[in-house]
Amino acid sequence: MIKKDSPIPIYYQLQELLKALIDKGELMPGDVIPTEREYAEKFHISRMTVRQALTQLVNEGYLHRIQGKGTFVSERKIEQPLYRLRSFTEDMESRGLKPGSQLISFEIIPATSQIASQLGIQEYAPIYEIKRIRLADDVPMALESSYISANLVKGLTEQIVKESVYSYIENQLNLEIDEASQIIEASIANQVEAKFLKIKKGSPIMLIQQQTFLKDGTPVEYVKSSYRADRYKFMIKMKR
Repeated sequence: MIKKDSPIPIYYQLQELLKALIDKGELMPGDVIPTEREYAEKFHISRMTVRQALTQLVNEGYLHRIQGKGTFVSERKIEQPLYRLRSFTEDMESRGLKPGSQLISFEIIPATSQIASQLGIQEYAPIYEIKRIRLADDVPMALESSYISANLVKGLTEQIVKESVYSYIENQLNLEIDEASQIIEASIANQVEAKFLKIKKGSPIMLIQQQTFLKDGTPVEYVKSSYRADRYKFMIKMKR
């Protein structure tokens, strides 16, 4: 409960109380929460204090507001650990979610100088360009553009792309995927990203560039992805 004599700010106490209710499942995704006035009366605190707590929870993705309807509990974010390399399919399956993809395009094109440098190949060498929407339980999570050397990964097809490219590379071609490097940036959705991710233009997203390497250090894949910031978060584990 709220302790007014505590050195902890009241808005923060309310914020953590609501987080606990959400984490324990007492407030479920889609539930409408009480109004600022109702919380203020219940805990005998000011509406401004309640508004501060709720705004922080909206900013953190626990809640979202719908104009004219109220404030609702948001869907829980999927947490992606950054200390282990897994494909999107493997990651979703490990969480008990149904992975899926909607293929936008699949074609062989000549590599631009920028992509060629990422893949360690010559400019204009043939590469697979794979554009798809990544899904978890049929909900769009990311818009992804993947580039793979056609001379290194032979025989890639649309059907394989719809399943798991990593599984094909490792199990059919016997190439061992070893590590990856990522660059993560905050951004806002443009019109194309908003359309495919089913969010509003200007919504927060995470832009991720990933370079994936084989055991011998050969770059095998370069990926540019736009992730929904309201449904996805990344966790980094570090040691000193």
